[in-house]
Amino acid sequence: MNKKYTCVIVILLIVASSAAFGRIVNNDFINYDDNSYLTENNHVKSGINPESVKWAFTTLDLFYWHPLTWLSHMSDWSIFGANASGHHLVSLILHIGGVLFLFLFLNKATNNIWPSAFAAALFALHPLRVESVAWAAERKDVLSMFLGMASLYVYILYARSYKLSLYISCSALFALSLMAKPMMVTLPFVLLLLDYWPLRRWPGKNIAPPQSRNRLLGNIWKEKILFFLLTIIISVVTFWGQKKFGVVASITDLSISERVMNAVTSYVSYLGKIFWPLDLAVFYPFEQALPWQQILIFLLILTTITILVIYFIKRFPFLFVGWFWYLGTLIPVIGLVQVTTQAMADRFTYLPSIGIAIMLSWGIPLLFKREDLRKKVLFPSAIALLFVLTILTWRQCGYWKNSFALFSHALRVTKNNAQAYNNLGLALFAKGKINEAINHYDTAIRLIPDVLPYYNRGNAYIKLNQYQRAIEDFNNVILLKPDCAAAYYNKGTAYYKINQYQRAIEDFNNVIILQPDYVEAYNNRGLAYGRLANFHRAIADFNKAIRLKSDFIKAYYNRGLAFAELGHYQKAIEDFSKAINLKSDYAKAYYNRADVYLKQGNKTSGCRDAQKACELGYCKLLESAKSKGYCR
Repeated sequence: MNKKYTCVIVILLIVASSAAFGRIVNNDFINYDDNSYLTENNHVKSGINPESVKWAFTTLDLFYWHPLTWLSHMSDWSIFGANASGHHLVSLILHIGGVLFLFLFLNKATNNIWPSAFAAALFALHPLRVESVAWAAERKDVLSMFLGMASLYVYILYARSYKLSLYISCSALFALSLMAKPMMVTLPFVLLLLDYWPLRRWPGKNIAPPQSRNRLLGNIWKEKILFFLLTIIISVVTFWGQKKFGVVASITDLSISERVMNAVTSYVSYLGKIFWPLDLAVFYPFEQALPWQQILIFLLILTTITILVIYFIKRFPFLFVGWFWYLGTLIPVIGLVQVTTQAMADRFTYLPSIGIAIMLSWGIPLLFKREDLRKKVLFPSAIALLFVLTILTWRQCGYWKNSFALFSHALRVTKNNAQAYNNLGLALFAKGKINEAINHYDTAIRLIPDVLPYYNRGNAYIKLNQYQRAIEDFNNVILLKPDCAAAYYNKGTAYYKINQYQRAIEDFNNVIILQPDYVEAYNNRGLAYGRLANFHRAIADFNKAIRLKSDFIKAYYNRGLAFAELGHYQKAIEDFSKAINLKSDYAKAYYNRADVYLKQGNKTSGCRDAQKACELGYCKLLESAKSKGYCR
């Protein structure tokens, strides 16, 4: 009978999760990390190949070492390309897989199917899950959870049989989960909690002699050595990556006491969102100063709950395990040690919320002593609650439709949200609403004068041909982040546009110092040298650009122009031909190759190219050649 119920529950969890999250397959990518992880990441877009796999295992891009996540994105891009639906579908499948492993592991460990089912459903359908599931860039969350829950399920099997193969499988799955996201570093701590309840592997004080109890305790800890070793390794790599790439956030400069107050506030705030999941946002502004009375109340709430679960540990061990699961698994992102640029985020509750689900699933039935009352009240109440959560989750998924919808919603439910203003500005910019975008960047800068809104406003001013304003914004970016190569590059481009070529060259020099493989900087510096009639240096820069990127069409075209200016017509023709081979409708390349052919006296080839250029919209040369009698 239990197997029959298990199959039914598995099916219902799949159906309910699909109903709650299914609309995400129609959502787009958003302009918050999706570009860095997917749409503008050439390593990911190249698919799985030896070079990209090597990069995945060696890079610390975006501050973390998570090669499995990169490989997952590469696989998706190979299959779905830029079609966001496929990426979202895979994330949903991984979430459902994690939910099923959570249910199976709880049921196997407790032999109590209905609380296990409710805990899994509560976890699966809660609106706080939306950020992890609906955000393509958060593939690391669902992938890590899937592997982590699989690891817990295998651990239960190991604890019942002590088979070495199961121990190896469990530790391997844990290692893979860490390779997807370092958030799982707390899993060894979770294993120790599970050893206490429901596995009851911790020896009681009544075991005699004491040596036997100590030996059993020692064995429990020895089992975890490999897990803790993996945790230490990934933690060191994560901290190193954060330090190397300079994570800058408002909470990094807080004192220890301020960090503790922020942690206390976050713990209680997450509890509030678990029990009242409304007004959820992709980004929550960090509150620098909270009333001390509020901090004391929050601290009192946490202390009271902690004391109660410890006091009732023998009678209700699941309360102790669930509460310390919640407290312990939030530590990596609670702000005591800075490994993220956000103070709070819905996705941070992905693993910790399971602890609260355990407390509720095994605790609430105790309020009903009579079995018949439990059946009459608990079952319909649970169904009603899960139905409400499903509706809320379905609605929350709609806010992730695109960047405009997501950040507009964030501004409605939060205050002084500089990040939301900035990203809504980006969404407006993408729609061609430049002035509206600038207004949002202005607001973001007034709230927090940060790198991104200055940089994005500078790009908007360039779009409006307001180059001096753009230069001022890029200068502000450089003041805040002196190693920002992109700001130097765009500033150099702005100087080029206003014919200040020497200043443009100086900025492109800075770009190349900071990032020697910045291909476009060599190309644009070459253009600036060309404007100063320094064609030899221009050609040297175009050569470098082509060495870095062998299919760089503009570099071939620009080098052809430089060769033509020096009278090296054959070399110019070769470069224009290369550009045309790479881009068959390159009108300017046809036009200039025609001009060079005519200068050489090759009227046949010149007229042919001039005709082709005219077909593509550039007819001036053909008309001139006809007037001179070169072409008919």
